[in-house]
Amino acid sequence: MALWIKICGVTSVEDALLAAQSGADAVGVNFVASSKRRVEIETGAAIAAAVAKLVELVAVVADRPLAELEELRDRTGIEWLQLHGSEGPELVHEAMPYAYKAVGIATPDDVAFARSYPGKRLLADAKVDGELGGTGRSFDWRLVRELALERPVVLAGGLKPDNVAEAVRSVRPYGVDVASGVESGDPRRKDPDRMKAFVRAARSGSESA
Repeated sequence: MALWIKICGVTSVEDALLAAQSGADAVGVNFVASSKRRVEIETGAAIAAAVAKLVELVAVVADRPLAELEELRDRTGIEWLQLHGSEGPELVHEAMPYAYKAVGIATPDDVAFARSYPGKRLLADAKVDGELGGTGRSFDWRLVRELALERPVVLAGGLKPDNVAEAVRSVRPYGVDVASGVESGDPRRKDPDRMKAFVRAARSGSESA
């Protein structure tokens, strides 16, 4: 199966189109109030309208009730949800089939906790106190090797063009997710060259895994 590559934290139609042109399979749009990459509903809808036929779209959310999640889907046209808050397995189940949980990983206990969640995918991110993701920090990829054999794991946390191939060869995940690793220095702008380099490196790692 081909590696699934998501470029997350896209804040404009221009960057979403550049992400699609870079060869990414998916674009993540952040609706978490505390995030520096947060966009409004209207921007999310505009991004979806521009690239829905080119890539899969994922709404990044945290600690919203099911009714709000359904409204977000309706208003933006973004079907997939990536849940980054303290949501329990029950909410993920209710939002399925197009929903999955992001879990911070730092210890084997975190991996055991991740196993409690349903969903076609599971995102493994670095566990950073007080942060919901997008920190640019990594974790010990070896912790999720076995988990990636059991179910589709999307690897995130500190990935960038110069380490993603190694990460893919190490974990053999279903997919990879990048935000800060392809930015220009401004968390609200993506760097076209870094996006292309990331996709190339990720594909290279997958082909040699």
